[in-house]
Amino acid sequence: MKVQLILEGGGMRGIYTAGVLDFFMDQKIIFKDVVGVSAGAGTALSYLSNQPKRTYDMMIQYSGDKRYLSISSFIKTGSAFGVDFIFKEIPAKYMHFDYETFKNRDMKLIAVCSDLKTGKAVYHHIDDAYSKIDYVIASSSLPIVSKPVVIDNKELYDGGVVDPIPVEYSIDNGFDYQCIVLTRNKDYRKTKSLSNRIISRSFFRHKEFSEAISNRHIKYNQTLDLIEELETQKKAIVIRPTEPVTIDRFETEPDKLTELYALGYNDAKNKFQEILELSRKVDNLIIE
Repeated sequence: MKVQLILEGGGMRGIYTAGVLDFFMDQKIIFKDVVGVSAGAGTALSYLSNQPKRTYDMMIQYSGDKRYLSISSFIKTGSAFGVDFIFKEIPAKYMHFDYETFKNRDMKLIAVCSDLKTGKAVYHHIDDAYSKIDYVIASSSLPIVSKPVVIDNKELYDGGVVDPIPVEYSIDNGFDYQCIVLTRNKDYRKTKSLSNRIISRSFFRHKEFSEAISNRHIKYNQTLDLIEELETQKKAIVIRPTEPVTIDRFETEPDKLTELYALGYNDAKNKFQEILELSRKVDNLIIE
């Protein structure tokens, strides 16, 4: 029996996931199979490298830095988030990332991207956080506020466009259980928005991708329904904010980010007993 850890995105709301993963690291909870979307893939990097508080420290220390997130970054680089600064410069110059531990751990990270040409999801194994980091960057590259990342002649965007919470992917790949970390509270449902309609129209030359953006709220809400069904069947552990999330994906206020991080840590703590019981059923979840 196998379980997969599924990490939703959400931009700066990913600090909630960082809190969850830091609790896992503090308690030596090791999910050997992880799939992350957008910020979920980004926060998973420090989980696989076993560096607690690294993601939190980076987001708090640099969230107000124009190189991290700003209009000026968008003007200079084509991306509101300074992805090269976040994923390449910070690990190299300012905040050490343990590439060797990441590469040598008995864990597997899948990053989810969206293919501009086909409108389908791309799932890529990040077996090396240095040479494969462009897939994590692509997974975090929002349409309009980011440029697509070109890899092997594919133009890739944020995985949340096509598969925001890859539960079906996990089931289709033979996982019997899912542990799902969401960055929205339980009552949240996505609605069809004007901004998505505008974004969709800007990609009219890519019909399938445009349709994926237009129908994103449908896919998202259908996945939430599936998650609730799996939770009822005791096939999924769901860790989601137990209080309403009031920040958006571009939040930079340290106090608000710290509060959401602490909520993630505490919500994960309250799920420890369920995770412990699951570890007795599956082969790829270890609590040391």
